[in-house]
Amino acid sequence: MDIIKPRIDFITPINGSVILKRLEECGRVCYKSEDKITENSAPGFVAGIIKRGHEAVLEHCSFTVKFTCDRGVSHEIVRHRMASYCQESTRYCNYSRGGFDSQITVIKPLYLNEGTYAYGEWEAACKRAEEAYFNLLNWGLSPQEARAVLPNSLKTEVVMTANIREWRHFLKLRTSKAAHPQMREVATQLLTELQRLIPVCFDDIEPEG
Repeated sequence: MDIIKPRIDFITPINGSVILKRLEECGRVCYKSEDKITENSAPGFVAGIIKRGHEAVLEHCSFTVKFTCDRGVSHEIVRHRMASYCQESTRYCNYSRGGFDSQITVIKPLYLNEGTYAYGEWEAACKRAEEAYFNLLNWGLSPQEARAVLPNSLKTEVVMTANIREWRHFLKLRTSKAAHPQMREVATQLLTELQRLIPVCFDDIEPEG
């Protein structure tokens, strides 16, 4: 059994300057103010539409992110309906095969410290689930049948494509202190990277707590 930390990766190359210019080009059609476009006008224009709540303009740019997280977190991610998804399938992935190093991979809960009783109980439960899974496969069950014993901590990969308006909605909800700790963990990683890569569009969102 392998234990890893969650992560996010961008599938789409991100060019923040290009994104801002495209949003300005689309948004100025509403006001017929294309003549005001300059080399440096995009950041101010986009900041203005966000401040005024004219976020429909932000739907004209999309990008794709891959989340490496546990199955519990993935169930929360795919509840966001204004997006497209692909996800690692426990129906078709056989973790006893060499492509998976003949082991399951689980996500370390950030709220459990190694060496504590709670961490030991969690680790033992995951190892027992792995053993049961392999036993069921050896007994003749298919991966989609044997998966019934796999834990919520099982690593999965979810690819999510959404426009900037929906990403803003996602991040406002999932970086809130009301969100599950492991959901906040990957959402905060994503927000930090987006604030670095795309000026203006995510600057007003701050993780709570």
